Amino acid sequence: MTQQVLDPASEQEAEMAAVATSCLLAALDHSKADHINVILDFDDGKSESATLRLPPKALHFFALVLRQMSKREPLVVMPQKAELTTQEAASFLNVSRPFVIKEIEGGRLECRLVNRHRRIEFQNLVKYQRDQKTRSEQALRDLNRLSDELGQEL
Repeated sequence: MTQQVLDPASEQEAEMAAVATSCLLAALDHSKADHINVILDFDDGKSESATLRLPPKALHFFALVLRQMSKREPLVVMPQKAELTTQEAASFLNVSRPFVIKEIEGGRLECRLVNRHRRIEFQNLVKYQRDQKTRSEQALRDLNRLSDELGQEL
């Protein structure tokens, strides 16, 4: 699996990242452009400035990275097509490996077999996580509705 782990930012980097995140998101919120030009002006006195032409989705990604930097939390960047072992999937979901295997055997989580080893595509894992969240939210709404019908509060 190809992944890049970024160490937590220093306090100064976190402050710069927080300001940059706010500016970037504000600019993106007001723009309907199909691309955005970013001017790189290096503060080393030696380099000339450069202009990058980027799609707005790339800047949203940068904003997510900057948000994590501002929180001083580590960040893992992983290709969407990456395949994970059941142990890596369990770590990502914050559950046990036997639970992941049970979900696979129950048909709720897709995987493929490589010899006798299960491999789970990262995009399938994210879809599973999103579906689980949706089911949990629906169950909570149903519980609240039932509680309201019974005239009780949770």
